[in-house]
Amino acid sequence: MKTTTHLLNLLLILVAGFLQAQTFTISGYIEDESSGEKLIAANVYDAQSLSGASTNTYGFYSLTLPADSVELVFSYIGYQAIRQKFKLSKDTTIHIQLSSTVALETVEVNAEKLDRIEQRTQMSQTTVPIKQIKKIPALLGEVDVLKTLQLLPGVQAGSEGQNGMYVRGGSPDQNLILLDGVPVYNVSHVLGIFSVFNADAIKNVTLTKGGFPARYGGRLSSVVEINMKEGNLRKWQGEGSVGLISSKLTLEGPIKKDKTSILISGRRTYLDLIFRPIVKSASERSGNGVVTPKIYFYDLNTKIQHKINDKHRLFLSAYSGADVLNIGFEAESDVFIGGTDWDNRIAALRWNWQINNRLFANTTMTCSRYNFDVESSYEDRSSEPVDKFSSIYRSGIEDWAAKVDFDFIPMPNHYIRFGASATHHTYRPGALTLDLSGSIEDIDTTLGNESVRAMEYALYVEDDWQIGAFKANIGLHASAFNVDNTFYTSLQPRIGMRYLLANDWSLKASFSTMTQFINLLTSEALSLPADLWVPSTARIKPQQSWQVAAGTAKTLWDQYEFSIESFYKQMKNVVSYKEGSSFLLDLGNNWEDKITQGDGEAYGAEFFLQKKKGKTTGWIGYTLSWNWRQFDEINGGRHFPFRYDRRHDLSVVLSHQFNERISASMAWVYGTGNAFTLPSYRFQTNAPETSGGGIRTFDTQVTGAKNTARMTNYHRLDLSIELFKQKKRYERRWIFGLYNAYSHVNPYFVIVENFSRSVREIGILPIIPSISYAIKF
Repeated sequence: MKTTTHLLNLLLILVAGFLQAQTFTISGYIEDESSGEKLIAANVYDAQSLSGASTNTYGFYSLTLPADSVELVFSYIGYQAIRQKFKLSKDTTIHIQLSSTVALETVEVNAEKLDRIEQRTQMSQTTVPIKQIKKIPALLGEVDVLKTLQLLPGVQAGSEGQNGMYVRGGSPDQNLILLDGVPVYNVSHVLGIFSVFNADAIKNVTLTKGGFPARYGGRLSSVVEINMKEGNLRKWQGEGSVGLISSKLTLEGPIKKDKTSILISGRRTYLDLIFRPIVKSASERSGNGVVTPKIYFYDLNTKIQHKINDKHRLFLSAYSGADVLNIGFEAESDVFIGGTDWDNRIAALRWNWQINNRLFANTTMTCSRYNFDVESSYEDRSSEPVDKFSSIYRSGIEDWAAKVDFDFIPMPNHYIRFGASATHHTYRPGALTLDLSGSIEDIDTTLGNESVRAMEYALYVEDDWQIGAFKANIGLHASAFNVDNTFYTSLQPRIGMRYLLANDWSLKASFSTMTQFINLLTSEALSLPADLWVPSTARIKPQQSWQVAAGTAKTLWDQYEFSIESFYKQMKNVVSYKEGSSFLLDLGNNWEDKITQGDGEAYGAEFFLQKKKGKTTGWIGYTLSWNWRQFDEINGGRHFPFRYDRRHDLSVVLSHQFNERISASMAWVYGTGNAFTLPSYRFQTNAPETSGGGIRTFDTQVTGAKNTARMTNYHRLDLSIELFKQKKRYERRWIFGLYNAYSHVNPYFVIVENFSRSVREIGILPIIPSISYAIKF
């Protein structure tokens, strides 16, 4: 009997211990109350256990706590916090709707401590609120996501007015730019002056420039994640604007309330509609022929979401955009039509599945296509028969992909992600078709390369875990690439670490390796849509890099995010045209014969101070860096500064809300001038002409060491002021802006004077005013 009693007591002790240690999971979604839009990186905080979690990209959170009384606080910057107290005795689902507010409660500030910069494992990452992006002064009033990212430390612009991004010594092709998870291969309108991203259709923008988690792959330098709005599930609303060169309109609303919604957003330039009749009329009056220009660009974003139930959601998103730059000329004796156009088409079908309260799955099928065409045709009607000539140059890339990603949150101190993907690439490096007929021999031929097909695969796993003050993200990304009977594989370890000191300063460090199977053949001087995407092949090895970074971060006075980072990056197998080569020269040869591969090295330090809340917001960013390249077949094999090597890069961005009706913004940038190559010397040579017996003089230029000269340092001030007024059924805004407010002539390119080493710098963008009118209803 005593034995039985002892066994019963022991069992009761074990059961009590089990109950005390028993845990349950709280999960759900956090969304905007007025629209149903899911909130990314919203916070869930238990004031009793001091444990917390954040929502993922799709607004889902999961928090596992001991069975006990809990006091949860749900918060997001700019929203009213919600507090809930209850006894946690089973797995619980809580969907939260937060309402927008101006005043923030003290409890929200406490909850936000979970997402302070010093708390995050991730370093070298910046999220810029879309509202802040819209406040920043813009060229010709066109809000531009990529130009905003150029203002961040570690990110450098290319030439004046261009939206190319050079991140920590990398090239534009080393940036993975994702729109709703789909790669976008050409991000520029009007030869790089504007980006293809319409800010009215965008919800979130995040830049990662180092310390890459294992879920990212395929590029060496950065990942830019741009998420589209999902569409209002509660009511119909819209916004639009009219500017100097374009107008845009966005509409969103429920097809079935709280079940299905749609978003449609479009933008188009209209200068061609204004100038086309003017140019045509003027040319008709001249009597020499009729000139008909056709110059415009457009964007169209669409997205549909459907809530099947609390566990399943479907999303279908698409983007279509194009540039058309054509001109026609018709006279009595001849006709000419020529120009260029390029377009992007992307689509994504996404299925969110909450498998259980700790496991979330996202399955996506995507398509991305980019095409570039140059066409020209000419008819000489004075001959008999009529001479006709036409040429068409085409290039592009097309992807079909499928991927699945899992988020598994077994406990508050572990956040595990894993997944897989497969992508079928079709590369069209470029082909020129010529057609000639008439009084001379007919010609119909094609020069250039055939299509190349390849398969790319990826697997990854990562765990973000915490032990006391130490937090780490450890992961592995595995990738493979199959092209022309050549199979490349790569294992890429990643680690990010954070140690929180007693005074809330954090020490951070990261190490990551990256492999890239795609290359962009481009001119250093200017990023054009004619730049060609080509794959790694048996001859062209994949690009590789490793990067290490270390720094410190802290939130100051609950309002400012402060960080200092240093980095060192090495790159292998970066590509460049050989000296004197380009794709359009000698199209009959294989593109692989025209390029060379070499090494790159970049290192430096970045300073960043950002304020996201209050009447005054903005940041100060400074970068000190060095950027080198080395190719055996360029510059005699000696290493040289990359064209966009800039020792100093500084940006100051500020926005201030004076009152509910008036706000103003400014952005000032300063940077060391771009590198360029001076001729070492010039001389003249004489040679007999092939006919006539005369002597012809030729100028010969011998270049010196590559990129040893510098353009004048770059600096520019942009200003804008916004006048806001709330009407009964809508709100309206007038935005006035000045680009390059003090009209500093920044060099766009240089001209070396004949037979001397003197340089003349040419600028193209003086002070440019803008005005736009925007409404929201």
